[in-house]
Order: sequence, then C-alpha cells, then structure tokens
Amino acid sequence: MVSFHRAYGYLLVAAFCCLALLADGQRTDPSEVYCLRTVKRSLIDPMKNLRNWKKGDPCTANWTGVFCFDEIGTDGYLHIRQLRLMNMNLSGILAPELRKLSHLEILNFMWNSLTGSIPKELGEISSMKLLLLNGNQLSGSLPSELGYLSNLNRFQIDENNITGPIPKSFSHLINVKHLHFNNNSLSGEIPVELANLTNILHLLLDSNNLSGILPPQLSALPNLRILQLDNNNFRGSLIPATYGNFSKLVKLSLRNCSLEGALPDFSGMPNLTYLDLSRNELTGPIPPSKLSRAITTIDLSDNKLNLSIPESLSELPLLQKLSLKNNLLSGSVLDSLWQKISFHTNSRLKLDLRNNSLSSLQGVLNPPANVTLMLDGNPICKNRSISNIALFCGSDGEDWISTNSTNSSVDCPAQACPTSDFYEYNLASPLRCFCAAPLRIGYRLKSPSFSYFPPYIIQFEDYVTSSLDMALYQLWIDSYQWEEGPRLRMYMKLFPRVNESYSRTFNESEVHRLRGMFSSWKFRGSDFFGPYELLNFTLFGPYSYVDFNTQRDGISRGVLAAITVGAVVTVVAFLAIATTWVIRRHRRHQHEISKRRSSHHSSKVLKIDGIREFSFRELARATDNFSDSTLIGSGGYGKVYRGTLSDKTIAAIKRADEESLQGEKEFLNEIELLSRLHHRNLVSLIGYCDEEGEQMLVYEFMPNGTLRDWLSGTKVLRLLKLRRL
Repeated sequence: MVSFHRAYGYLLVAAFCCLALLADGQRTDPSEVYCLRTVKRSLIDPMKNLRNWKKGDPCTANWTGVFCFDEIGTDGYLHIRQLRLMNMNLSGILAPELRKLSHLEILNFMWNSLTGSIPKELGEISSMKLLLLNGNQLSGSLPSELGYLSNLNRFQIDENNITGPIPKSFSHLINVKHLHFNNNSLSGEIPVELANLTNILHLLLDSNNLSGILPPQLSALPNLRILQLDNNNFRGSLIPATYGNFSKLVKLSLRNCSLEGALPDFSGMPNLTYLDLSRNELTGPIPPSKLSRAITTIDLSDNKLNLSIPESLSELPLLQKLSLKNNLLSGSVLDSLWQKISFHTNSRLKLDLRNNSLSSLQGVLNPPANVTLMLDGNPICKNRSISNIALFCGSDGEDWISTNSTNSSVDCPAQACPTSDFYEYNLASPLRCFCAAPLRIGYRLKSPSFSYFPPYIIQFEDYVTSSLDMALYQLWIDSYQWEEGPRLRMYMKLFPRVNESYSRTFNESEVHRLRGMFSSWKFRGSDFFGPYELLNFTLFGPYSYVDFNTQRDGISRGVLAAITVGAVVTVVAFLAIATTWVIRRHRRHQHEISKRRSSHHSSKVLKIDGIREFSFRELARATDNFSDSTLIGSGGYGKVYRGTLSDKTIAAIKRADEESLQGEKEFLNEIELLSRLHHRNLVSLIGYCDEEGEQMLVYEFMPNGTLRDWLSGTKVLRLLKLRRL
C-alpha cells in the first residue's frame, strides 16, 4: 500500500511539473525558435539589443523586434509575423535559416551594417509582404529565388553594395508595388519582363551600373507613378517614344544616363509633374506641344538641345524650376516664362538659361521678386541696351537655399513649461501657450515631385495629419533640407491633442500607434509626395520608457487562456491515463500479494519428509542476493545459483523467471514428484521457496561441473527434466 501511495505521489509531482512546463514553456513553433537563435548567432550586436533572445518564449516573453500573430495556428503553435530590427547598430550576416519563419510578413533590417549576401532561402517565405534591407552594406547578387515571393508588396534594398543583374524571375512578383533598388551597383539590362508587374507604383533603379537599352515595354505598366533611372549608363539608347504615353506617371527621372537622340513628346502624360532628363546627350529641339499644367519641374540641362525655347513652356502655372542650361538653344528669352506663374505667396520660380546662344529678349525684362532668372553665358548678356540685364548675368546667379525651417518665436512665459529640454510650446496650437512634450521624428521623402517645398507645406501637413488621424495643429515641421537624389529630409514634431484633460504628453498606446503608422507604410498613397521612409522616432524625457521593439500587449488574454486551457486539458488527460495505469498496477500487485499469501498458506499444508521450505530472504542471503558471481547456469526455465545455506550446506538453487512461473497446484505437484525420486545418478531435492512471487527449487550441489554437466546424457534426467534445468 505504501508503494502505491508513493507511486501516486510521484505521478502528481510529474503532472504538476508538466503543467508548469506548459505554462512557462515554449508556445512558439520550435523551428522558428531555432531560427531566431541561429539568426542571433549570425549577427554582431554591440549594443546588446537582442540580449533577451535567450530567455523564455519569443512570442510570450516579448523578444526584441519579434512580433507574433495574436492567435494560435492550426498546428497548435504561435507563429512569428514580423521581425523588426531597424536601426539597431547590428552587423554580421543574414542567416539562411530565416526561411524557417514560414509565416513571416515583414522582415525589417533597415539602417544597420549587415554584410554578406542576401540569402536565396528568403525566397521560401511565401507569406512575405515587406522585405526591407535598405541602408546596410550587403553585397553579392540578387537571388533569383526572391522572385517566388508572390505576396511581396514592398521590396527595398537601396543603399547597399548589391551587384549583378536584376533577375528576370522578379517578373513573378505580381503583387509588388514598390521596388527600391537605387544606390547599389546593379549591372546588365533592365529585364523587359518587369513589364509584367502590373501593380507596381514606384520603380526606383537610380544610381546603379545598368546598361543596354531602355525597355519600351515599361510604358505599358498601367499603374506606374514614379520611374527613376538616374545615374546609369544606357549609352547608345534612345528614350523610347512610348515613354510619352505613360497614363498615370507622375515623375520621370532619367538624369545622367548617357541617353541619345531626340526628346519624345510628353504631352500625352496628363499627370506628369516632374521631368528630369538632364546630363545626357539628347539632341534636336524641345517639342512645342503642351505639357501637363500640373508640372512643377523641368530639367533638360547639360544636353545638346537646339533651336528656340517653345512658347508652350510659358503655360505652366505651377512651374517651380525650368533648367535649360548648357545646351545649344538660340533665339529669344521669352518674358512670358514668368508672367503666367501662379503668384501664390509661397510660389517661386527658378529659370536657369545659362550657357546657351540666346541673343535677344521678347518682351520686358521685369521678372517679379519670386523669380530667379539666370542668363550668364548667353550673347544677350552683352546687349547693354536691355535695362537691368546685368542683374541677371552674374557668374552663377542666385541659387536656392537647401535648408529651411518653419520655426518662429512666441511670446509665452518660460516658467509655464516644466522642462525646457523635453517640453515646449506648440506654436500652432489653438490654445495659446500650450506647453507639451512632442514626439520628434526624422522623415524623408525619397522622390518628391516638386523642387521647392514651401508652396506645398500646408498640403503636406494635411496629408500627414489626415493619415495619422490627427488635427492639423498637432504637426510642426521643425526644419527640412534637400539632399542628393534629390530627396527631402525633414524633422517633424507631433504634439498631443488639446482636450479637456490638457494632457502634456501622448499616452503609450498612442505613441505605439503613431510609430506603427510611420514604420508600416500605412499612410494613404500620395503620388505627388512620393515614397517616404522613417529615419528615426526619438524617445526621451516622458517617453523614454516606451519600447518599440517588443510586442506592446504581448499575446492576447484570449490566446493565453486558450493555451492554458489546452495545457490543463493535456495534463488532466495525462493524469487520468497515468492514474488508470497506476490503479491497474496496484490491483495487479494486490492480486499477486494475495496469490503469494494463498500460495504460502497452501505450501504450509504440504508436509514431505526431508523437504525443507525456505523463505525468499534465506535464499537471497545464501546467494549474496542472487549475485552474478554465484551464477552457475541458466536455461529456458530460469537461472541456477550456487548458494551456502544457513547450516553451511552448499546447494544449487534454481530460480524461475517471471514468464516461467506456473500455477500453485502444478508447482506443488512438481515438488511432490521430485521428492519421490532417489537415485545415485540424480541430484536430490533439498527444498523449495514459494513466496514474494518467487518459485525456487533447492538441489544438492554437485562439484566438479555444472548441474547440467552431471545430469546430461541420462534417460532418467531427460524424463525428469520437466523444467529444463
């Protein structure tokens, strides 16, 4: 009975241990956990951002940068949905084991220092929607296997050292909308197969080593908004005439591409706002047909264009920049170029006509203050009869300032803000002198469709705040700066909404929401402002406790409850099965004890002269607890041991195996039969043991050989060898 209680106690302890393991153990798919550990070993993490990747479960212990589905998969595991490791100062390589994240939708390693090549195994993650590897030091070629990512929406590898061709297999990226491959060292021709990407919006291939001809087939892309191929080498290629027929294209930039031939007619592009064909070898006249009235920028500088400036360029009310410098243009400068400009307060027009053969003026040279006219290097600058001509014939003329700020001063008491480093006045707030702690954001427009920002600041602020579901006054653009590309970098501040509570800070939930909107590209689309990227989302002061790199609320309570219930059910089922097993074992044990007691009682009745009844303890002591050192033989029935009885008699003790045990009646009949046999060639039976579930016979020991040696060969033994000694 004691052994039963002890076994059952062990069972309960095991059950509770199992329950504890299920409660605290692994809930994420084991293959994905293995993947993450392998990824960590392949990375160099000097800032120890991934230090918690050794503790607990990835999904439930909030590993840095690991975001999971908020539901259990059909296989009973949680799965990783996003791996967001942006701007963590990581180096090392991308592990091929990333393919084990078979449910991954977002892989974000932007703005680190990763080296090595892009693993071809990433092409196995068919669920991938965002592949973001820009701003690293990756090298090698693009794996053709990435063309298997049929669900991919955004593919960014810009600002790396990728070489080799663009795989033709990328034509299978049927859902991709953004291909940002700029600023690498890609070579070869642009595959004509990319014309199959009917959903693509932005194709950025600038600043590579691409060559060959421009594929005319790209003009058939029905949804393309931005085509940017600057700084490649398409020497000998013409601009296909079909490029004038892009139905939805907003920006066409082919600067510094070694293009030759004539300018196509772009009048068939109703949405065109930005056209840059500068620094090529284009020849012939500028087409006289009218361009889109929405156009802001025309840059045809540094070519070999000739003849006169067409009158149609005077009918562009939103024009901000017209650069025709360093060409072979002749004829007159048209005063109509600046007369029809939109005289909005913030409008500005830059007319760069330097270094041509313009010799006369058509009209009056009186451009308004917001027009910058540059005529140096033309014969007209030698015509002193034109009033004020010298003002526009300086060596370089006036250029635009690349930086600007929307800051202004406010007359509010300094003591109203608790800490000047973290809190400040929102100058746009409807509540005067409202002091709050803003969120500070670094943001960049990668390919804007304008050259001068001030006329569009209000429009941009409305675009951002409406996308974020915020009031217009909550956004303040602190400063902005044009960078090479051209790209527009800016620093913005987001202020809390003024409401009844007059809260000076955002709550944690709102901070996470805003960061998620920026980092997941959830803004409503804007062809005019083009693609954007989040550079930083600074947290300090009252926001320093917020951690963007962990799943904010973890797995939902419902999922955890389901996991816990499942664990409990599993343990209960295990406990029920194990309890049934223990009870059966206990009953069997009790039956054996009862059987032994019955056997012992029956054997007591058996009284045979000269035959002793031994206890199990006596025979165990005689054989040194049935030690192998006392073993002298074995057979189908059991084993034979040499033993020394309590009276110093040497005996051969035959111990039956468990499977050889016979019934009580049969065993007693055998003992009675053996007790009647007496012969000089037969060993004599000394006694027996029938307790503790054992059946043993004790024979006279015969020296100079085993019992088998002495008994073999005799007919009598063969007849008596009922139990195969």
